[in-house]
Amino acid sequence: MDAPSDDGYIENRTFDEIQVGDQAQLEKRLTLDDIQLFAILSGDVNPAHVDDDFARSTRFQEVIAHGMWGGALISTVLGTQLPGPGTLYLGQTLQFRAPVNLGDVLRVSVRVTAKDEARHQLTLDCRCENQKGKVVIEGEARVLAPTEKIRRPRTVLPTVRLAERGRLHEILSAADHPAAIPMAVVHPVDEVSLTGAVAAARHGLIVPLLVGPAARIRAAADAAELNIGDFELIDTPHSHAAAERAVALVREGRAEALMKGALHTDELMHEVLKRDSGLRTERCISHVMAFDVPTYPRPLFITDAAINITPGLAHKRDIIQNAFELAHALGNADPRVAILAAVETINPRMPSTLDAAALCKMAERGQIRGGTLDGPLAFDNAISEAAARAKGIDSPVAGRADILVAPDLEAANMLMKQLTYLADATGAGLVIGARVPIVLTSRADEAITRMASCALALLLADHQQRQGLPGKVGGRDE
Repeated sequence: MDAPSDDGYIENRTFDEIQVGDQAQLEKRLTLDDIQLFAILSGDVNPAHVDDDFARSTRFQEVIAHGMWGGALISTVLGTQLPGPGTLYLGQTLQFRAPVNLGDVLRVSVRVTAKDEARHQLTLDCRCENQKGKVVIEGEARVLAPTEKIRRPRTVLPTVRLAERGRLHEILSAADHPAAIPMAVVHPVDEVSLTGAVAAARHGLIVPLLVGPAARIRAAADAAELNIGDFELIDTPHSHAAAERAVALVREGRAEALMKGALHTDELMHEVLKRDSGLRTERCISHVMAFDVPTYPRPLFITDAAINITPGLAHKRDIIQNAFELAHALGNADPRVAILAAVETINPRMPSTLDAAALCKMAERGQIRGGTLDGPLAFDNAISEAAARAKGIDSPVAGRADILVAPDLEAANMLMKQLTYLADATGAGLVIGARVPIVLTSRADEAITRMASCALALLLADHQQRQGLPGKVGGRDE
């Protein structure tokens, strides 16, 4: 049948217009908002659906959709497309074949299998398949089809915004198309590290290469009831050797990204930064966090909160270029960068304001390319147009920043944690500037955060391959 109208109207198909074999469908990605809204409306707070800690102890390792969420999508197709407005539900049978996981994309289809001419009733085969073509729900519906044509303006529903992860799912959506990348997971000897790798692999983001003590990795997988039989396991005696071998896998062309497991960040980065055998490029490395802030209308990147403690001017240039690269990989061709300070005026006694002015001049002279810079800007002027207007700031960046560059690691780290714990923001991050993206995981990361970080790595690796990036190995001193 024809695709549903997108002219702002909703229209049915009457009983007489419908033939056996007619079908309709929709596609919907499962987000955490969907699960939580369904739980709020239904009152079904089964911890398998709403408690991430409990869900990790189940056979599915993460929260899954309520079964009737898929049933509701079948109802959506029946009530809005085939037959459409005026349809009355008479009965429904459903069989639940497989779980629906966070990030899964369901293709929901209905097909007319029988018509009862006397009673204007239809029987329809109903099916939900995930993005891999696996049937997760199937059944049969009986409806009373409308006999009169109905065409009505499509009701515009209010936007419901939960303080959770919407933009992380947008990152997952953006990563649907590039092929999964081989990722060396370094020393994954605990449940958290393995769960993140398995979830990302299941969603088609990565092909894990598990690097570390084989016996400990298998023991952790057994304890967590995770199946790692399909993944290559590269045995090393300890975490230091795992970091060294993982870096070597990149240099050999076998891995296109790294993920930190149960080892210290310094231990992994020590191997990455080795001049002769590491993964250095002409830029310094830096960490970029892609945040979903419920009260901000766009994705917000914050850098650098994990690598460079007190970056100088040259390092800040590279920090900005690294952030540009990630923004470009996500489809933002002209990201707006706010260089943060305590004030929006240049003060010789405040080095952060002098750096901001110099960085903006460097951008004017072509020493920084790929976006629009302004600074110094105080935080309020960077993210609030009203605050910028109140202070008379005329700027293409003020109030609309995509990237916030903090003056040092302490400021960036405090800003990230304030957004996380006071504004209910969530984020996914990467280390950029090495030959390949590096995912730094935390024990506190939820499944969606770990998957979104892997999705960022996939998108960045795909962008770098298409653009011929990153730079040459063995760059300048840091």
